[in-house]
Amino acid sequence: MPSSARPRQPALTKARLVDQLRERIGLPRQDATVLVEGLLDALKESLEAGETVKVSGFGNFVVRTKTARRGRNPHSGEAITLPGRRVLTFKASRLLREVLQKPETK
Repeated sequence: MPSSARPRQPALTKARLVDQLRERIGLPRQDATVLVEGLLDALKESLEAGETVKVSGFGNFVVRTKTARRGRNPHSGEAITLPGRRVLTFKASRLLREVLQKPETK
């Protein structure tokens, strides 16, 4: 492994998020699960409707529409048209960027 490569960090899964809510707020597991699922469903529904999701102090989730474009098949070299699509982008808030720029502590 190159010296610049970072060791892989564990992901924040829904299960870990539920456990953290239980520990920090003292919610029963079932209530914490309903809360997390409800929050994620609300975010997903807003994004599906094309709305921007703004979370103060965290960032913005924006659905952008990409137009169709010309591409090339890498195997045959044939020119093809890639269809338009919707993509999700995230822009971190200034506060989150500042936190992420702090030196790592071990």
